[in-house]
This record gives sequence, C-alpha cells and structure tokens, in this order.
Amino acid sequence: MELLAFTGELALTLFRWFSRKGSARWSDIISFCHQSGPSALPIITLQSVLIGMILAYLGMVQLRQFGAEVYVSNLVGVGMVREMGALMTAVIMSGRTGAAYAAQLGTMQVNEEIDALTTLGIKPMDYLVLPRTLALIMTIPMLCLYSNILGMFGGGLVATSMDVTWTMYLYQLRDAITFGDIMTGVFKSFVFAVLIAMAGCRAGLECGRSSAAVGQATTNAVVTAIIYLVVADAGLNILFYHLGI
Repeated sequence: MELLAFTGELALTLFRWFSRKGSARWSDIISFCHQSGPSALPIITLQSVLIGMILAYLGMVQLRQFGAEVYVSNLVGVGMVREMGALMTAVIMSGRTGAAYAAQLGTMQVNEEIDALTTLGIKPMDYLVLPRTLALIMTIPMLCLYSNILGMFGGGLVATSMDVTWTMYLYQLRDAITFGDIMTGVFKSFVFAVLIAMAGCRAGLECGRSSAAVGQATTNAVVTAIIYLVVADAGLNILFYHLGI
C-alpha cells in the first residue's frame, strides 16, 4: 500500500509539473542532471565498450562454427540497442545515482530537514523527489544512446580482430538495426529512469533516524531498483513480443 501511495503521489506530481503547475526549480533539475548525466560518462563508457566486446566474443565463438562471422554485427547491434544498452545503463545508474538519492534524502531525514519543509508548507514530493525524477528521465535515455554507440564500437574492435573488416561490420550493422529497435531501447530507458528514481527517493524518505538507517536505506534503494529493472525488462520484452515490435 505504501508503494502504491508513493507511486500515485509521484504520478500526480509529474502531471502537475507537465501541466505547468508544479513548483520544481530548474536550478535543482539542472544540478541533478549534471550529477546523473555528465558525471556518469566515465563508468558508462567503460561498461558499454566491455559489454559490446563480450557480446562479440560470445557470438564469434558460435558463428565461426558455421562460417558466419560477419553476422556478429547483427548480434551486437540488436543486442545493444534493444536490451543491453538500456538495461546495463540503468543498473549502473541504480547503483550510482539511485543510491546517492537514498543517501541524500536519508541524511535529510536524520537531520529533520524534511520535517522542517513539511512544517513550512513545502511538499517534499515537489521540492525533493520531482527534480531528481525529472533529471533521470532527461539523462538516462541519452546515456542509453551513448551506451549503444560505444557497445557497437566495442563489438567492432573484437570483430575486426577476427577477420571481419570495419566495412563489412558497419554495412551489416546498418542492415540489422531499425529505427524501431532503437526506440524500443529508448522507451525502456524512460521506464527504467522512473523506477530508479522511485526506488531511491522512496528509500530515502522512509529512512529511520540513525546513521545505520541511512546505510540500510541506501542498500534497499539499490536492491529494490535492480529488482524493479529486471521485472520491468521481462514484462516489456513479453509485451513487445506479443505486439510484434
């Protein structure tokens, strides 16, 4: 019931903001965008290149048995844009940004700052949760596209080391990926962004009044976010399959 109440309140807050009735400050949104966007580029770069290389190695071992090494670009391209780019970026962001949100709000809860805001008539959902949620919604889809490109580049590095030229790899990649595949991954990233923000902010707002409770809230935020991501990814894949997307 608490989860449903939090989800409903967040949905109403987002609706008010998109209706231009929200009170979130753009300075806060920009600050959180920097925290969750440019500051996350190094770790996203590393994991994306490595994921692309892993996919290429796995595919090359199997495809080589049939003399179809060139199709490794299909595996890497479709795998990154439809699945791995969005999911792995979201997992990294849940451990990096979701945990940070839980720690920030948990510390404010310990210091009774959230109680002070409520006493002053300021809604914590508008002032604390909404800017963080909007920042993730704005940045994670762009990080997903960035991850897709680097993942395909990493796969190309492996493919070109195994008798597949860059020209063959790029031509095959162009034919394998459609605009629908790209938008599928981007749509997933939007859903994942909301789920990460929900897990992190809810854990922080429900934090206890001790330093140990802040650590527990941070752990709960990461674990809950990853569970949300896996369940949502499975559900979306089943939905896309039945819709023929």
